[in-house]
Amino acid sequence: MKLMSFEQRGRQAWGVVRGEEVVDLSGVWPDLRTALEDGAGRIAREADRAGMPCTPLAGLQWLPPVPNPRKILCVGLNYGRHVLEAGRELPAHPSLFIRYADSFVGHGQDMWKPRASDRYDYEGELAVVIGRAGRHIAARDALSHVAGYTCMAENSVRDFQKHNAQVTPGKNFERSGALGPWLVTADEIGDPARLRVMTRLNGETLQQGEVSDLIFPIAELIAYISAFTPLSPGDVIATGTPEGVGSSRKPPRFMAAGDTLEVDIPGVGTLVNRVADEPAPAHQEQGDAHG
Repeated sequence: MKLMSFEQRGRQAWGVVRGEEVVDLSGVWPDLRTALEDGAGRIAREADRAGMPCTPLAGLQWLPPVPNPRKILCVGLNYGRHVLEAGRELPAHPSLFIRYADSFVGHGQDMWKPRASDRYDYEGELAVVIGRAGRHIAARDALSHVAGYTCMAENSVRDFQKHNAQVTPGKNFERSGALGPWLVTADEIGDPARLRVMTRLNGETLQQGEVSDLIFPIAELIAYISAFTPLSPGDVIATGTPEGVGSSRKPPRFMAAGDTLEVDIPGVGTLVNRVADEPAPAHQEQGDAHG
């Protein structure tokens, strides 16, 4: 199944994608995060019930598949060649950082190039969405806790990322990343190691990576993370970006307003977003008007 969240005429909703429409399940569960607590099987049965409302995809505003996750945990430097291009040593443990939900938009929505920086870098990734809660999850059991997978434009604001050893500022600018277009349930993917991540900027492929090349595979990431924090349905784990980021190119290549970024993971989907300049704060616009 493909599960998506959307907004229509100011109403947030979610459902199961069927062809060119979505079966709206908002009347059964208020959001996808809540539905995941009851499992993919129950979601599928509800979507198959006669008389469930359907909405055309055309004209909907796409939201991140889970707009309200309790946790978004991201893994840095998890592809060997990306570690080399960054001039770093192979890590002994996963390098983790946290992102806020408001740093992401959905498929088709504008991402914002920050006003504070011209070093806005692309990073395509496979993201894992948790379906079954757990703590101290063994690696051998970890994939049974996965609801599904989605595409992530994780992106970084490189100068803010490198202000000090803590990368949080460079990873959490408002609307600097994207998630989507939907969540593909784990049963349709099988072994995620067979997936391939590609990133295109204005149609040019700049990143390609095989998930089988992860330094810390998905099962190990879930085991490591759940050793220190409980995982809940709807939590998102970003698995890392392949080589080819803009900051490592000579000359560096960063995103600007008008660019189009695509994160393509065959079998999962293609996330497409345009880059726009971050708008001026409302109070500044008013001040300019009165100036």
